[in-house]
Amino acid sequence: MKVGRWLLAVALCLLALTPAQAQRRVNPFGVVEGFWFPDATCALGVGWERIIFDWAQHQPTGPDDWHTLNVDDRWLKAASQCDREVVALLKHTPAWATDGLAGAGVPRGLDLPVDDPANVWAGFVRRAAEYYASRGVYHFIVWNEPDISPKTYGFEFEGGLEDYYRLLKTAYLAARQGNPAAVIHLAGTTYWHDVNEGQRLYMDRLLERITQDPDAAASGHYFDVFSLHIYFRTDTIYDIVREARALLNRYGLTDKRIWINETNAAPTDDPQWPVVRPVYQLDLEQQAAFLVQAAALGLAAGAERIAVYKLYDQALPPGGESFGILSPADQQPRPAYRAWQTVTRYLGDAVGAQRARTARANAVRLTHRDGRQTLLAWARGEAGAVVEIGATGEKAYLMDQYGNTRLLRPDNGAYRLRLDGARCNPVDGCAVGGPAAILIQPEGAAAVRDVSESAAVTMQFE
Repeated sequence: MKVGRWLLAVALCLLALTPAQAQRRVNPFGVVEGFWFPDATCALGVGWERIIFDWAQHQPTGPDDWHTLNVDDRWLKAASQCDREVVALLKHTPAWATDGLAGAGVPRGLDLPVDDPANVWAGFVRRAAEYYASRGVYHFIVWNEPDISPKTYGFEFEGGLEDYYRLLKTAYLAARQGNPAAVIHLAGTTYWHDVNEGQRLYMDRLLERITQDPDAAASGHYFDVFSLHIYFRTDTIYDIVREARALLNRYGLTDKRIWINETNAAPTDDPQWPVVRPVYQLDLEQQAAFLVQAAALGLAAGAERIAVYKLYDQALPPGGESFGILSPADQQPRPAYRAWQTVTRYLGDAVGAQRARTARANAVRLTHRDGRQTLLAWARGEAGAVVEIGATGEKAYLMDQYGNTRLLRPDNGAYRLRLDGARCNPVDGCAVGGPAAILIQPEGAAAVRDVSESAAVTMQFE
């Protein structure tokens, strides 16, 4: 395609299409619990949505119950009408189904065959997989953050690692009985809970246990997707995803996909919703910057899908920590909403991604299905940075993290971008990089250099 025709195509994309119109493909970017405001979620252009499918509400008094109002059919229809896939998070044990704590207790019968009626978890998962298949739900996440120990904030599963292994194995086998096309996801884990305790990662120990089962390989090792929850620090997105891939490879599970089911950097400095928190003092612009950076780094590290947690914080008490990209005060979009809209609209069709980093700057280079190339760059520290990007054509578009766009022409065969510095403090350091600059131009070899200091550094993409 000639440069002129390519520029015309990009201009039409940038200036004419609404996010909903642009979303007519499988998009890797999602949102948690978008059903609260279906129109706002549709306008985001996300490709998927995570919803809790609460076992205790489906079967509150016994295995013969089947109440589905906690996953309203209208939510599922709204998602389907907007080309959005629903991913189910299965959790919360009914009181009748456990000898432990209601909600967090280990289900009875996990040591029994999946066809045994006394294996009550198998019965629920099988029925859910069968019932929701006709409603377009094929993906099932097995519980949430089982790595958090009792008496710790966020505790959700009373069992140990062996109990979770049985929970997972049972779910995989039972779901495939209910729907042979069911896709099973490992629970998302916190990662830092183990790191801060100085212990081996929960998922490392779980993968070891799974691969010790002589029957596991014949059943896909009981899962299809490795799940991650990553918050607050930009650079950890890339590092944790890469560590997860290395872990899977070490156990020979090279075919397993990686999703980031939750990511965000909740603000404290929101004029409408101030929050007191001892760490991560962040404003609304930093929340927006984090989401753009997380999306780019997640793709570059090899994550297949990435979701923001969450659309809206319902029933939040005054001063409660708010992750929503809609304001808890008035349900209006925060800057992060516009940033995620930019991500879904302009990064969602990337087919390749690479990262480069210097002491001053991060850069992610994306290639797209239509041949265009997108370069995202942001400063890592307070001092800011300057990057120089080789031109691949006569013109390019420069976009900020909210989708505001202007036309650029190269100077001596390159574009020079001055990147604003990050907001840093003595407690958190520079947790989130500065605002991202997004340069869109035709495909081609384009060297990127960090020219912040007198000795320019060529950025090496991995």
